Amino acid sequence: MIKSMKAGRVKLYDANHEILSLLSGTKIQVSIMIPNNEISDIANNQTRADQWVLDNVVPFYPGTMIRFILVGNEVLSYDSYGDRLVWNDLVPAMRRVWRSLVALNLQIIRVGTPVAMDVLETAFPPSRGMFRSDIRWTMVAPMLEFLDESRSSLFINAYPYFPWSANPMDINLDFALFNGNLEQIDRGSGLVYTNLLDEMLDSFIFAMAKLGYPNIRLVISETGWPTAGDIEQPGANLLNAATYNRNLVKRVMTKPTLGTPARPGVVIPTFIFSLFDENQKPGPGTERHWGLLRFDGSPNYQIDLTGKKPSVDYDPLPVVENNVPFRGRLWCVAARGVDPMELQAAITEVCGGGDGSCEVLWPGRECYEPVSVYWHASYAFSSYWSKFRSQGASCHFNGLAQETTIDPSNGSCRFPSVTF
Repeated sequence: MIKSMKAGRVKLYDANHEILSLLSGTKIQVSIMIPNNEISDIANNQTRADQWVLDNVVPFYPGTMIRFILVGNEVLSYDSYGDRLVWNDLVPAMRRVWRSLVALNLQIIRVGTPVAMDVLETAFPPSRGMFRSDIRWTMVAPMLEFLDESRSSLFINAYPYFPWSANPMDINLDFALFNGNLEQIDRGSGLVYTNLLDEMLDSFIFAMAKLGYPNIRLVISETGWPTAGDIEQPGANLLNAATYNRNLVKRVMTKPTLGTPARPGVVIPTFIFSLFDENQKPGPGTERHWGLLRFDGSPNYQIDLTGKKPSVDYDPLPVVENNVPFRGRLWCVAARGVDPMELQAAITEVCGGGDGSCEVLWPGRECYEPVSVYWHASYAFSSYWSKFRSQGASCHFNGLAQETTIDPSNGSCRFPSVTF
């Protein structure tokens, strides 16, 4: 499938042996990943690093063109006590894996780790780019030193959708989608920007320069645009996703290479996230809708990964209706057609927390009747979501719930809502 889509690179979030075998002989450049939960073991044991490379690289290379080993994913974005312990192990683990590769004369394979935009304390304008103060010298500087020594790259997960959707009235949508002839001038550097992604990338270039590393190359380890999302998530639609990814591919494949304003003409290897939608993934609606393909393998929209197909040759896409922020009230109710047994289990879980989300569902209370699993689940979902949305709760509940703009309240039973 990947070959038929004419992809030149593929990034795995593990080192799946079956997939690595299938990629043998395809000439597709492959990136593999060490999971976050294995980083500390590798950091503290060279033998463990050696064995990981022997198990996951040696049996497949060079038949499978492994080009990158990524140590973890967005490690510096997690900040619990346990996560911070892994922070300290990140660069040592990268060095041990690199040492294993060098010992096997496999230096052609580079070692890196993807970072998200939240490792930056300041990102706009790009010339003010600066890493967070809590990691700047203790974590990032040693990482950049290693990347510089090993001639590797800084891997960035960069999604223009997120800054745009957080400020859709302040950031022009066409600027985020590579559309039109919009320009923004960075007064600090004098550089002229025509799209949001270039600004995001150059903020890292300026941030690295401030730490004494002006020449480390970049790889876009993730970027993309969601095809759908929750009602309150603006701009998540097929048209915007197709527009962003098609324009992205054209920019990446343009000859001579465009680069960015801070590094014109420099190649930036790029991975689109993702190949498939992830219909079981928790969290807000956009989390499940980044795929070029639906979870069943059918295409969400047409795209030519060679960048050669003219825009006029694509089939038309549905008219967009959600490019402006939603304003109003939303409720979270049980989705139609789901298994009643699963709904009952969800009610037990949601109402068993002792947080008062379901007190009005008790016998004799105002929302007890009608006595139906769908009714009780809908109230429980709405109540829990309204109470804990500010702490990250979403209206998903393992696929059992959906948002609605229609107030499900009945008589004296008033459903809690979320106002946007």
